[in-house]
Amino acid sequence: MVIAIPKEVIPGENRVSIVPDVASKLIKKGFTIHVEEGAGKNAGFTDEQYSNAGVKLFSSLEELYSSADIVLKVQRPIEHPGKGKHELDLMKEGTLVITLLYPLHYPQVAKQCAEKGINVISMDAIPRTTLAQKMDALSSQANIAGYKSVLMTANELGKIFPLMMTAAGTIQPARVVIMGAGVAGLQALGTAKRLGAIVEVSDIRSAVKEEVESLGGRFIEVDTEEDMQDEGGYAKEASEEFLKKQKELIFKHVSNADIVITTALVPGKKAPVLVTEEMVKAMRPGSVVLDMAVEFGGNCEISENGKTVKKHDVTIIGEPNLPSLVATNSSEVYSKNLMALLDHIVKENKLELDLEDEIVKGSLITYNKEVIQERTKALL
Repeated sequence: MVIAIPKEVIPGENRVSIVPDVASKLIKKGFTIHVEEGAGKNAGFTDEQYSNAGVKLFSSLEELYSSADIVLKVQRPIEHPGKGKHELDLMKEGTLVITLLYPLHYPQVAKQCAEKGINVISMDAIPRTTLAQKMDALSSQANIAGYKSVLMTANELGKIFPLMMTAAGTIQPARVVIMGAGVAGLQALGTAKRLGAIVEVSDIRSAVKEEVESLGGRFIEVDTEEDMQDEGGYAKEASEEFLKKQKELIFKHVSNADIVITTALVPGKKAPVLVTEEMVKAMRPGSVVLDMAVEFGGNCEISENGKTVKKHDVTIIGEPNLPSLVATNSSEVYSKNLMALLDHIVKENKLELDLEDEIVKGSLITYNKEVIQERTKALL
């Protein structure tokens, strides 16, 4: 069974879907691995490393795709800027593409895949179960994003994080507010605490309070009777009444913060606005906001996708792809997520997509020229 690893073509994407070490392990499992020349360069992996791992390198993308039974990607297929063709047009019918498709945000791409006869497993749709833990790419990438978010904000802030007692007097610790206590938020909390900051965390799910406090954070709790967590453990879309209460409570904490990091996403919906322009105006000059949800509408009302801007004397970072800035490690963990999934769906070198299997059922978006995932189908 032939697996193809192309170079990512979405601007700013430095990750690669399979690193040389994992490629070597897949070859030992019986796969043939084909890699486009330069695919791992931006993540710090050379063609020589791939070659030494036993993969075959391709200079022609057309040949690479036409040879493949399975294509492993980081980002969704797009119009290839160097080919004048869509990546899907270069693949043969029946190819299985495994990637972070985000079909609830990009349902038209799922439709295109179905029309071309390309079967797709979306790594962002892997269910959050014990069995699927090793395949959970959203968590592996969010972990790295949470870590990087703190370093980026610390770099922009004109203050240090820890309490420091010097001969010239005492320097007070930085105050950090994190919105969203998912994987990214908790990693940001842990990183900011290690740097010595006072950290407060807000989340619509009161169930995460214990986790926040166990990491040394203070939990900002909204008084509500609503259950804000769905069956999968994700945050549900909040009601207008809840968001109003939350904004009133958050205003006070944000205006006292040196750094605000927002991580709140609702699958398939526009990101909720948690930091209004009014809140930014109330922040101290020199403060920093990082909006991790900027690609999907943004949690900060005045963040700009792909830009770091200064508004009302506050620096607002709108970096849509934080894992790509730590491409070596992001690629390593994503590779392992993919390998775990391949172990689950390939038996004795034969692809077995059992539509009754919980993991396949949750993440298989298109199959046999149809969009089969219900939520994506509903959007179309």
